Amino acid sequence: MSAMLPFRDINVHASSTYYAFSSPSSPNAPTLVIDRPTGDLRLNDGKITGGHRVSSISGILGIIKLRLDSYVIIITKSQQVGRIKGHQIYKIVSTEFLPLRERQVTDPDEEKYLQYMKTQIKSGPMYFSYTFDLTNSFQRQAQCDQKEPLWHRADDRFFWNRFVCSSLIDFREGNGAGKMGGAARTQVDPYILPVMFGMMEITNSSIKGNALTFVLMTRRSRHRAGTRYMSRGLDEQGHVSNFNETEQSIILNDSASSGLTSFAGDQGFQNGKPVGGKETQVLAYVQTRGSVPVFWAEINTLKYTPKLQVRDIESATQSAKAHFDEQIRLYGENYLVNLVNQKGRELPVKNAYEDMVKILQSTSVEKQEADRKTEQRFNVIEPSDQKSWYDHLHYVYFDFHNETKGLKFHRALLLLDQIKDGLEGGGYFHGIDMPSGGVDVRRKQTAVVRTNCMDCLDRTNVIQSMLGRWTLTRQLVDLGMLKPGESSQDDQTFEHLFRNVWADNADVVSKSYSGTGALKTDFTRTGERTRAGALQDLNNSITRYVRNNFTDGPRQDGFDLFLGAYRPDEAGIGAANQFADRRPLLVQAVPYVLGFCVFFIAVSVTTNRMPDSTVWPLRLFTLLCMGVAGYTGNFMWRFGTLYVNWPKLNTPQWAIEAYQDTLEKVCKDPIVGRFIPRSGRNDGKLGSLEEGKKRRE
Repeated sequence: MSAMLPFRDINVHASSTYYAFSSPSSPNAPTLVIDRPTGDLRLNDGKITGGHRVSSISGILGIIKLRLDSYVIIITKSQQVGRIKGHQIYKIVSTEFLPLRERQVTDPDEEKYLQYMKTQIKSGPMYFSYTFDLTNSFQRQAQCDQKEPLWHRADDRFFWNRFVCSSLIDFREGNGAGKMGGAARTQVDPYILPVMFGMMEITNSSIKGNALTFVLMTRRSRHRAGTRYMSRGLDEQGHVSNFNETEQSIILNDSASSGLTSFAGDQGFQNGKPVGGKETQVLAYVQTRGSVPVFWAEINTLKYTPKLQVRDIESATQSAKAHFDEQIRLYGENYLVNLVNQKGRELPVKNAYEDMVKILQSTSVEKQEADRKTEQRFNVIEPSDQKSWYDHLHYVYFDFHNETKGLKFHRALLLLDQIKDGLEGGGYFHGIDMPSGGVDVRRKQTAVVRTNCMDCLDRTNVIQSMLGRWTLTRQLVDLGMLKPGESSQDDQTFEHLFRNVWADNADVVSKSYSGTGALKTDFTRTGERTRAGALQDLNNSITRYVRNNFTDGPRQDGFDLFLGAYRPDEAGIGAANQFADRRPLLVQAVPYVLGFCVFFIAVSVTTNRMPDSTVWPLRLFTLLCMGVAGYTGNFMWRFGTLYVNWPKLNTPQWAIEAYQDTLEKVCKDPIVGRFIPRSGRNDGKLGSLEEGKKRRE
């Protein structure tokens, strides 16, 4: 028996006592009813046609409970972006929040929660399919049980709306908030729609006359997701910031998607089997990126370069083990390509990473028993492998900036010499669809390149696109579509497509983390570094500075709300007025004083005066304003941490420490310090400081 797939069409009937969801194309399926205002879930046999509002939606994104009310998030509009092996892929265009309370209660915190969540959903590129699992790579899909419902076989890391689907999943499993308890309710499966956050590009193309579908997909992990300077390094559970899995695929004979005829190469497979035939073939290559897996942070101070903090390596060992245990189980051999600078401010991060890998590799650890289910489903380590567990980690350092200085970005190819053996040994996935519906796996990818720089954005993008091109050429040679010595770059039309797709990927990943497009994309798009690209990088860098200091706090709060890192319904009574500014009043006033002084100086300099007017009072006041502006500007520059827009919901501990340390320094200021009340010097709302944590600054 095949699993029930999510409904393609859902009608919503809204009344004052319930929301009813049903599929008009599945008249025998039960109706999902959400009672108002309790939020209880139940299944109703037959259709419910009442209600004062009826609308058609693309799916249910989830249910979120905030401080005063719960909301059903529905997908009101979606856009088809392409097909993969005949499966339609959609991008979410718009959503709507349906409140369970009929009469809304006005509350400033509730309104902020909704505003942040709507902004996060609107700005995030999210994709879904009713029939295709976007959260799993082609290799993991080939090992999944296709009889399981789509949401159940989804990769938990990339099931972006997993938290907001918790109510539906709990109800389905028989332990939710419904009125009925007991056994699992499989009829709920079609109402649970897994969504992926990231980048998706599907293009029908050809190489030297051979038709193919080129697919580039990047999946962002929902664990430790956030913004650039608000989320760095590793957490206690072993999740790293900005973890993304990028899968580059070519699909041959995909007539269900493109209508194109099958190709015929001039050579056969290496094993002697012909290239010809009409079976759909998939060749895929997976790479990952993620923050350096130690406890570290960069603390904003309004200066362009944040203050770097790297905590004690030994304290992060268990978390790093949890991270790499998962990486080895899922991907096999891990080639850890580190691109941070070996000089200057990035050096402590490089040293910490290397120290961590040495600690792990000096630890004798057998295969872990934890997460046995994942290991059984996706294991790529051969049983005969006699390596110690952490010997599957291969650290590779490449000083990207030093090697490519002077706009010589072609020198990034030097990295290939260091990891070529690993790339050839790790291979790629190759599967052929069988008429019976399964996949004939001809080869597996048994290694992954995990690339990182400081942000895992700009330098990482250049390296990943280079590795993607090298692997693509290898795949085409193995298929016989290219002769040994030829490259995919030889086809100029496809090379143009390849470069632009990878540059688009760089921009999408960067915007979700840093707030702007990626740097160095001119090299990715054109193959060379240009002055126009350098000017665009300057513009992006300035924009990043502004956003990272003044707008990333609310963005981080939006991530935390949607992904369940902060739950307003469990915050307690003391969480009221969550977004109130609790800095001392005088500290809050400084920017306004500076703004007034600058405005008055500008007006006094540019305004024409009457010939007989008395000017000395104006000049005296202007000089006073200049002095006050100089002092307040210097005050903000010296104590910039107080003026960073930090997250209000899950303020990082290092940010709390930096805030408290800076406030103590303000109290010693000869002018402002005497006016800071004692109650403002130690704000309990920011949390208690950690004691005894070692750190290197």
